[in-house]
Amino acid sequence: MTQATHDLAVRLAAGWQHGIAFAALPSALVPADADAAYAVQAQLLAERRAAIGAWKVGAKRPDGPIQGAPLPDDCRHASGVTLPRGAFRPLGLELEIAFRFGRDFAPRAPAYADDEVFDGIAQMGAAIEIVASRFREWPDVAPAAQLADLQNHGALVLGEMTGYRADFPFAAPAPAFTFDGHDIAGTAPGTNPAGDPRRLLPWLVNHASRRGIALPAGTVVTTGSYTGMHFPRAAGTAVGRIAGLPPISVTLA
Repeated sequence: MTQATHDLAVRLAAGWQHGIAFAALPSALVPADADAAYAVQAQLLAERRAAIGAWKVGAKRPDGPIQGAPLPDDCRHASGVTLPRGAFRPLGLELEIAFRFGRDFAPRAPAYADDEVFDGIAQMGAAIEIVASRFREWPDVAPAAQLADLQNHGALVLGEMTGYRADFPFAAPAPAFTFDGHDIAGTAPGTNPAGDPRRLLPWLVNHASRRGIALPAGTVVTTGSYTGMHFPRAAGTAVGRIAGLPPISVTLA
């Protein structure tokens, strides 16, 4: 581990506890590339003494590069939870689909094939990710620094899981997202920027495997927003509905 990796992880861990970690990120601490950012992620969880409670993974285009992050177990909540608004800056809300694996994926030398990963999906459900950053200048922050900061993660709210359906319309699942009864999906197309989010799962399994990280049965992976990102300006309750899945909610107090 480099000194820069250690120093950035320590600062980010302090930011998780106390708020903003950086008014401006020193250039010497910007990760050189994605691999350096992933090293910071691992050290950040170690500094926080946090186990992995879930994963997030995403891509900006159906054929675009994929990135991911482990999510701390103390930032994972069940639908219906009430969370303090002041704990999150800038506090963005995203409606997503999460998957739960029904088998272990242990680290190994050969890569896991796509079908092997898809066959391991046991359940799926709606999720709300709260987006937050430890950088005051967000979103004007180097992408690698955002990746190091667990890709701008604040909290993950998980809805009730249901049995996985391979025939589910993942490309356009008719999402609806409201905040205190008002539509917050706006003009979002109701599609995932990665396309079918299942394509992200083999990447994540092999990403973890290469780093010696086991994904035990029960691992949850959330896969990117269908509704863009909404920034509520007041307290209230967000409710997400994706046809065919149980609804999900989170109250911000």
